Amino acid sequence: MVIKTSIISINLLRYAVAYVFIVSSMLKFFNPEMGAYFVNLGLPYPIIVMYIVAITEFICGAFILMNRSVSNATIPLIGILITAILLTKTPMISSGFIQFAANARLDIVMLILLFILYRQPSRK
Repeated sequence: MVIKTSIISINLLRYAVAYVFIVSSMLKFFNPEMGAYFVNLGLPYPIIVMYIVAITEFICGAFILMNRSVSNATIPLIGILITAILLTKTPMISSGFIQFAANARLDIVMLILLFILYRQPSRK
């Protein structure tokens, strides 16, 4: 019974993580405000970077959803999240640690969930 519950829990975790990244990628493709957001980050070629991130999120999210190469799919997503935290959340540290922690909480939780998925065996 414990093994079955564990498998169900990991599957629910996979579905939730896949949902977050697939929806995030769709927002980047279809929300015109996202382009302006990436431009304001000061990245070189911000629109191209946005589309590369969106494609990566969609493909990796689909792999996680289908339970295929989950460990490999989590690696680029972990990189995207760390970069997002560094670019968008760490500047808030000057406003205080509590403000930073409050704004970065969901990103940090997603990092933890991705690490859990990275450590789980999946189908190749």
